[in-house]
Amino acid sequence: MPQVLDNPLYYLDNFDRVIAWVGTRYAHLLDDLERQTLGHIAGLPQPSRALLVRMIMRKGPYFRESKLAYDEIGCTRSAVAPLVKHGWVDDRPPLDMDGLFTLLTKAEILSAFPLDNAARSLKKADLLDLLRAARPQPNPFDAWLPASEDRVYQVRIGPLCDRLKLLFFGNCRQDWTDFVLSDLGIFRYEQVELSTASHAFQAREDVDVYLQLQALRERYDVDGDADAIMADIPADALANPWLESRRSRLLFQLGQGYEQSGRFEDALAVYAQCRYAGARLRMIRVLEKLDRTCMAHDLASIAERAPENEAERQQLERILPRLHRKLGLPKPEAQARGEIPLLALALPQPDAPYSVERVVARHLAEEASPVLYVENTLMTSLFGLLFWDAIFAPVPGAFFHPFQSGPADLYHPDFHTRRELALADCMAQLESDAYAATIRERFSAKADLQSPFVVWPVLSAELIDMALSCIPAAHLKSIFSRILLDLRSNRAGFPDLIQFWPGDRQYRMIEVKAPNDRLQDNQIRWIQYCLAHDIPVSVCHVQWLADDGHHGAAVCAENPDAASQATGQAT
Repeated sequence: MPQVLDNPLYYLDNFDRVIAWVGTRYAHLLDDLERQTLGHIAGLPQPSRALLVRMIMRKGPYFRESKLAYDEIGCTRSAVAPLVKHGWVDDRPPLDMDGLFTLLTKAEILSAFPLDNAARSLKKADLLDLLRAARPQPNPFDAWLPASEDRVYQVRIGPLCDRLKLLFFGNCRQDWTDFVLSDLGIFRYEQVELSTASHAFQAREDVDVYLQLQALRERYDVDGDADAIMADIPADALANPWLESRRSRLLFQLGQGYEQSGRFEDALAVYAQCRYAGARLRMIRVLEKLDRTCMAHDLASIAERAPENEAERQQLERILPRLHRKLGLPKPEAQARGEIPLLALALPQPDAPYSVERVVARHLAEEASPVLYVENTLMTSLFGLLFWDAIFAPVPGAFFHPFQSGPADLYHPDFHTRRELALADCMAQLESDAYAATIRERFSAKADLQSPFVVWPVLSAELIDMALSCIPAAHLKSIFSRILLDLRSNRAGFPDLIQFWPGDRQYRMIEVKAPNDRLQDNQIRWIQYCLAHDIPVSVCHVQWLADDGHHGAAVCAENPDAASQATGQAT
């Protein structure tokens, strides 16, 4: 990525942009001290503001003065003085051993501490363990290294900056680098008309809870202490559905942690208060592990009557026969399924590294029938191009800053109802030839704009033309309808390969399985759906020919038994 921008103070301009944006839309969500602080920052000399933003945008919170040398700022010590005066930066922060080790090289550690030869040969992490036990008392940098002329600064307004980022982006995934990537043209975004009424947050309490949940998730990722997180997580369901979904997701993680550590009673208690998709299924499995078969069966029966999604229905079809058997009940009637077409290949094993999907693609491809490794990219991209206007419709509350790759409510239950007419208009194009023109026009007009569905690197005009020529509109309608049923889950699980016969305007999708590999649940769901809608799909099982010094011709068969026999003869 290029490092030189025409404006050396680009980062300060971006920070000012965030402050102005938050001030216009979210001033009522800031308290008096926060508003006062932002006002004081705006009144600082430019070098001081620039230095503060440089530190905010770098990993901290501790910074050595010698590492803060910027031509556009000038003297660091002069620039930092007003920041220290306001209390936003500490110029003598107490450093424990962990903080000190983030700042020092191993050579500096060896020069600063008297160590014997055995200790000096240790890795830096092992030195930290040794010295942490020996010198636990925090001290300023100049007390640890009195001979050094360097200084260390600590940014103390990190929480305010985190709040500003959250108010601007509406999430904690994005950060200041999004501005830079956009400025450099690396990431480009659809510019949706933004209403001043479109806010990510409506109340300060929502921001506080979001930040609390984010901090808890980060703590759990670091120490894995589920008990401590449970003590601090909001005990009751939250009124805000968006925040409640985040709380439920964290509860689900905690329940999984308890389950994995064998604390099934705790897992059951957590799942019981969790609304996250999959929690009910985990409860059934935990009840099984606790030998509470009747309770598991009762809950599974309730779920069977109204499964929350296809994944739960699929799992219940496996669980209920087992529960019936344990309880001595008649075996439930199995749902009829289409027989999956199988293709078995016996191929010479290539030298590592290799992709079995690409090996199969090369083997099956012919001049008149190319095979492409597209997996979850082609169908979702065609979907994203056709439904572009519906996805990026200026629905209130869906877009609230210019760096969104998709609407904030993409996976919310009311996504469809809020765009019912727009989605219907897009789907209706599949009743005529309009859809093909729309997809081609979007491919040209929206090239490389960020999208939650379009994977630009795999697309080309030739691929789109071939797909639109060979895949009937009725098949696309069936596929797109299923994607819309569950935008999060059904964007994955597509077969690995697609083979086209442009001369005959035909195609087939192929899921490739290496030896000892098996179909995943989401792949099975897509394959069964395709079979039910007459969409050509097959599963290719690959076996490697034994290497006996020479390779015979590859063997292909349309069923596993024939392939197994042919493989045996060839080897």
